Amino acid sequence: MKISDQQEIEEAKKAAIEVLIHNSHGSYHGLPRTAGWGYPEPYTRDLMFSVFGIAVSGNQKLLESIRKVLETLAKNQTEHGHIPSLVHDKEDRGSSDSTPLFLLGAGIFRKVSGEKDFLNTAVKKALNWMEYQSPSDRYMVAQQPTSDWRDEQWVTGYGLFVNTLVYSYLRLLGKNERADKVHSEMSRFTITGGTIHRQVHEGLVVKHKPYYALWSYKIHSSERFDLLGNSLAILSGIACPSRAEDMISWIEEECDSMKKKGDLAVSLPPNFFPYIKPEDPDWHPRYAIYNRPGEYHNGGIWPFVCGLYVAALVAAKKYALASEKLVVLTHIIKTSNTVKVNFGFNEWIKAQDGKPMGQDWQTWSAALYLYAVKCVEVKGTPFFDEMRLYPNL
Repeated sequence: MKISDQQEIEEAKKAAIEVLIHNSHGSYHGLPRTAGWGYPEPYTRDLMFSVFGIAVSGNQKLLESIRKVLETLAKNQTEHGHIPSLVHDKEDRGSSDSTPLFLLGAGIFRKVSGEKDFLNTAVKKALNWMEYQSPSDRYMVAQQPTSDWRDEQWVTGYGLFVNTLVYSYLRLLGKNERADKVHSEMSRFTITGGTIHRQVHEGLVVKHKPYYALWSYKIHSSERFDLLGNSLAILSGIACPSRAEDMISWIEEECDSMKKKGDLAVSLPPNFFPYIKPEDPDWHPRYAIYNRPGEYHNGGIWPFVCGLYVAALVAAKKYALASEKLVVLTHIIKTSNTVKVNFGFNEWIKAQDGKPMGQDWQTWSAALYLYAVKCVEVKGTPFFDEMRLYPNL
C-alpha cells in the first residue's frame, strides 16, 4: 500500500470517529442519530451494525452510547421478545432483522465489555422470539417482503442475510448446537424441481454457483447475488474456505464484466446483482421510483456493505485484495452530497456513475469503515475469527 494511501486511511479513521461522536447524541431521548443531518431517528438496524466499528474503536464515549442503545431496546422489547425497528418506539414493529441484530450487538458488547450476563433477560426473550420465526418449526427463520434492511426490495421466506445473522449470534452467545442445525439447513440445496418430497426441506445452496441464494421458500427462490448476506456467510464461516475463495473470484469477475458493460463505474461490488430490470419477472412497479437498476437496494454501492466485504476478504486470507478494496472504499467515502465535509460517509452510491445518492455522515457507513480498517490492520476479523474455527458441516 502506498504511503499516500496509508495517510488517507488515517485521516478517514479520524473522520469516522468524528462522525460517530457527532451522531452519538440525537434529538430522540439523547439516543444516537442514524445520519448527521438526514436521519435524526435512532434506527435499530443501523445502530446495531455500528457496534462492529464502535467495538474496535476503543472510544469509551461511543461504547457508552451503544450501551444506552442496547439498554433502551431491552426496555422497549415486546412481551414476546421482539425488538422494535426504532430504538425509542416500542410500537414500531415488524422488521425481520432488528431482533437478530440486537442479539448480535449484545453478543459483541458482552465480548468487548467483559459483562457476560449483560441484558440476560432481554437476550433470553429475544432468543425465544427467534425460535418461533420458522414456519416449519425448525431452525432457519423466515420473513415477509421488505421487512429487512431492504425496505424497497422483496425478500420472502428464508432470506440469506437474516439467517447469517441468526447463525452468527448463536455462535457468539454459545448456542452452538442450534448454530450447527441452522448451518446444516442453510447448506441444503434450494428446491428447483417444482416438487417438494416428504422430509425434503429447502436450503440456500445454489447448484453450480459458489454463492448462496438471496432467499428460498418451498419451490421458489432467487439466485440473484446478495453481497451483504454472502459476506456475512464468509465472515462467520458458513461458507467453507474453498467456497469463500470461489465466491470471491466469482464476485470480482462479475464486477469486471459489469464495468466493461458500463453497469459499474467503481472497483467495489454493488450490494445486489444482476440488477432487477423492468422486463424481469421479479420487477415491481414501485421500483421505477424508489429502486431503479444500479440504485438503492437494486444494485447501489453501500459503503457499510463494502466494509463487510473487505472484512470477508480478510477472513478468506485475501489480504492484498482486502487492502486494495479498502483504498477504493476510502476514496468512495470522501464523496458527499454537501461541500461542507472532507469525508461524506454517504449512505449509498449509484453504481453506474459512482455519485453519492444518499444521506451524508451515515452512522453505519462510518462504523463499518472503522471495522474494515481494523480487519486489514490486524489481518483478522474481531468477533468472527472464533466462529470460523468450528468444523464446516
